[in-house]
Amino acid sequence: MSLLGRLGFAIRSKLSALLNRASDPATELDYSYEQLRDELQRVTRGVADVTTQKKRLEIHRRRLRENVEKYDGQARTALGQDREDLARRALEKKQAHVSQITELSDQIANLQETQDRLVGKRAELASQIEQFRTHKETVKARYEAAEASARVSEAFTGVGETMDDVGRTMERATERTERMEARAEALEELEESGQLENVLDDGDDIDRELDRLSTERSVEYELDSLRAELDGEERATEPAD
Repeated sequence: MSLLGRLGFAIRSKLSALLNRASDPATELDYSYEQLRDELQRVTRGVADVTTQKKRLEIHRRRLRENVEKYDGQARTALGQDREDLARRALEKKQAHVSQITELSDQIANLQETQDRLVGKRAELASQIEQFRTHKETVKARYEAAEASARVSEAFTGVGETMDDVGRTMERATERTERMEARAEALEELEESGQLENVLDDGDDIDRELDRLSTERSVEYELDSLRAELDGEERATEPAD
């Protein structure tokens, strides 16, 4: 399985685990994006490691080349001094280093191919992550808009029920107000026509008649008492026979 294939499988597995928890989609998307960023960082570190190894071999090859030049100079100097034995030894060391340089060059070429391949895959992964980020933000915006719309709809449902109650209350208040206004207008009309006092007086006739009769009885009772008292006084003052 390729690197991107493994990354895709790992990401799908993590996404499935997150979705099974039924958490917030926006949080899930952000988490997935961070996971992708972590994978990109690991790929970047891998590219850096390969590049570091290649640079280390290039430094070693450069030193070997310097030694090849040194041994070549030593061989020339030795031959100039009729020291063929020293020249031979110098050339043997030169050939050994040349052989190492060839081997290092092959390793460096292989590392360069690996580096180029990883750099290409990193660029591809970075592009996919950027596309995912754009898609993530779009989905988050749609989700948040849908969530806000749902909240508004729920609010309107609650408001509708409240408005029904308010409407019924307003209807009752309106009816009571109209009855009070009609009563006030009726009383005002009766007062202007002079009939209001008659209406009020009609209700008090019986009470006044009862009061009058009660007063008359009290007066008669007191008169009888006074007559009896006076008669008693007169009889007391008459001389006895």
